Amino acid sequence: MTSDNVPAPGATEILAAAGRIAPYINHTPVFTSTRLNRLLGGEIYFKCENFQKVGAFKARGAMNAILSLSPEDLACGVATHSSGNHAQALSWAASLKKTKAYIVMPSNSSKVKAEAVKGYRGIITYCEPTLEARESTLADVRARTGAVEVHPYNNLNIIAGQATATLELLEEIKDIDIIMAPVGGGGLLSGTALAVHHFHPHAIVIAAEPAQADDAYQSFKQKAFVPSIHPDTIADGLRTSLGSLTFPIILNHVSEIVTVSEAGIVRAMRYLWERLKIMAEPSSAVPLAAIMEGKLNVTGKRIGIIISGGNADIDHLPWTSHA
Repeated sequence: MTSDNVPAPGATEILAAAGRIAPYINHTPVFTSTRLNRLLGGEIYFKCENFQKVGAFKARGAMNAILSLSPEDLACGVATHSSGNHAQALSWAASLKKTKAYIVMPSNSSKVKAEAVKGYRGIITYCEPTLEARESTLADVRARTGAVEVHPYNNLNIIAGQATATLELLEEIKDIDIIMAPVGGGGLLSGTALAVHHFHPHAIVIAAEPAQADDAYQSFKQKAFVPSIHPDTIADGLRTSLGSLTFPIILNHVSEIVTVSEAGIVRAMRYLWERLKIMAEPSSAVPLAAIMEGKLNVTGKRIGIIISGGNADIDHLPWTSHA
C-alpha cells in the first residue's frame, strides 16, 4: 500500500510479477549515446521497450494480468479498450493462453497497431475516440461475450507488470538520479514510480506529456482528476485519461510532470531514429523531448528513460508532415 491507503503493488508483488512473466518476455537492452550525453550534459540511459514482445512495454502488464487469472476467468476470454499497444499485448498474451481477446479500439487508432492486433487474433470493435465511447462499447462487448475486463492501466496486475521494466533498469544501471517515463493513462508511470519507491528511493521520477494532451499535467498540478478531452497529439499512446488507481500513485510518488510541444516530440523521435538507431514511436520520444526542450536540468545527472514502444507507422513518419 502507498500512503493514504491507496492500493498499489508492493515490492513483493513487483518481484513476483517479474518472476511470473520472465519466461514470456524479453529482457530489453539499455542504450546510451556519448554524443547525446555531451550535448545534454548528463548521462542518459534508454531502456528500450521497443524491443519488447509486441514492440512495447505493454507486454509486461498484459502477460502478468493474464497469468494472474484463473482458468475459469479465462474461459470466456478477456476484453479491453486500447488505442493500440495494450490491444496488441493483450491479444498476444491471450493467444498464448489459448483464449479470446475482444478489443475496443478508437476509430482514430493507428492502422499499423490495428493490423497487429488482428495478427495476434484479437477481435476488434471500433468506437468513437472518446473515453465515454470506449467504456460504453467495452461494456456492450463484455455483456455479449462474458469476457473478463483487463483494463489497459487501471489494474493492479497491469501496474505490477509495467513496474518490471524499471526494476530491470535499476538492476543494470546503478546510481540513477532521475527516471523518466511518458504518461497517458498512467500504467507505465505508476509502475515506474513504484519500482523506484521500493527499490531505489534516492531517485526521483519525472513524467513527460504532450502539451496538446496535458490532462495528467493539469491533474497533477490541481491535485484533482482532469479528464482527457479531445487530445490532439501525434503521441497516440498518450491520449487517454488517468485512472482511479494510477492517479493517486502518481500523486504520491512522482516528483514532477512536464509538457512538450508537438515539434519537440518529432525532433526527439527523429534524433532517436537517426543518431541512436532506436525505432521509437512518438509517445516514446516525449521524455527525451522534455530534456531537449530544457524542461528539466540534467547537467551532471544520470537519467533513465523508458522507451515505451516502437510501433510507428513507417509509411507516415511525423517528420514528413511536421516542422
